[in-house]
Amino acid sequence: MAVTQEQADWFADAFNKLVGNVDQAILGKDHVIRLVVAALLTNGHVLLEDFPGTGKTVLAKALAKTLEGTNSRIQFTPDLLPSDVTGVTIYDQGKGIFEFHKGPIFASIVLADEINRASPKTQSALLEVMEEGRVTVDGVSHEVGSPFMVIATQNPVEQAGTYTLPEAQLDRFLIKTSLGYPDHDTAVTLLLDSSNRARDSRISPIIASGSVTTMAQLASDVFVDASVLGYLNEIVTATRTDKNSTLGVSMRGALSLARAAKTWALAQGRTYVTPDDIRDLAVPVLAHRIIVDPEADFAGVTAEDIVGRIIVEIEPPAYRAA
Repeated sequence: MAVTQEQADWFADAFNKLVGNVDQAILGKDHVIRLVVAALLTNGHVLLEDFPGTGKTVLAKALAKTLEGTNSRIQFTPDLLPSDVTGVTIYDQGKGIFEFHKGPIFASIVLADEINRASPKTQSALLEVMEEGRVTVDGVSHEVGSPFMVIATQNPVEQAGTYTLPEAQLDRFLIKTSLGYPDHDTAVTLLLDSSNRARDSRISPIIASGSVTTMAQLASDVFVDASVLGYLNEIVTATRTDKNSTLGVSMRGALSLARAAKTWALAQGRTYVTPDDIRDLAVPVLAHRIIVDPEADFAGVTAEDIVGRIIVEIEPPAYRAA
């Protein structure tokens, strides 16, 4: 069913309120917050990669507190086991039956802090739940419910004792982004409020979990013209054939960009997707799915550079000559 303009206006207003609520904890990072909220409303997951002390954990906790759902935090360490994430089946002698005890993954918003510090075996425990919204323990599947979102953080500087996320897991993150350091004015504002050690504590829930699900369903009905989808596919195909990449964007990545673009368009009060929506989201949605050729990497070329150049080289549908 087509989205009406009235529905688009309601969605945009609710979206801006969500962003504004989280912005109370993270100042001066409106664009990053909008990306994270868009991922939530696209039923996607977010990877925050940034230097220590830039507010990655605060952002995740602030978003969790914005919802009236449940939230949990998993501190990933080398000795963390898969069952510590998913849960475990325990035999109850009194009842004479096996009972499943849910792990911290059963929450609306799950903060996976320093995800690259856990072993690959533990990291793989997230693959099924991030893709299908359920975990399988002892052959029995358990739904985690909706909405469900994983916000993972990792530190790109300190690599000792870490495990690089495999491509299959990176591909399951809708968006990869970073906060970066605040500008001068924002930094001064934060310093003036330095006595407040927990800025996320001032966040109050403003939306029910059910409303998040409703907004996500509405976003999925946004119209996308075939020419815009063709433009999207050209960008994705170019990442596979680019001389500086050894692995381009998968079909899952292309689908992720199409879904995210619908949410992005609706958040701006539009009932249709434009090429600009694709361009706005191309880097945060596609770049982390690309493996840069070792020689190009040594020369300083990044995946973000590859995507950025591609969206400049490929003309959007509206600007092509007849």
